[in-house]
Amino acid sequence: MNITDYDKALYYTHHCSCMELSVLMAQTDDDILSKRIEKFISAFIGENNYRIVACERDSLLKYIDHVYEANPVDLEDIEKYNIVFLN
Repeated sequence: MNITDYDKALYYTHHCSCMELSVLMAQTDDDILSKRIEKFISAFIGENNYRIVACERDSLLKYIDHVYEANPVDLEDIEKYNIVFLN
């Protein structure tokens, strides 16, 4: 599991960065994450109904939350990734 994919997806979703999300969608090995990103971007760009956009966003965020709960990250891993992001 590449935790940075989920961190990036969470960050880009909160900032509505569709370009970065689409790049992540193409690069990630997680097919479910890729599909959830695709559905969110499609709704964000093409839907006039905010409820549908919010539903797709929530679906993506719930999946990210599920991954974090299913695969807890050790404190050492967090420190390692923080060093990578800060440098």
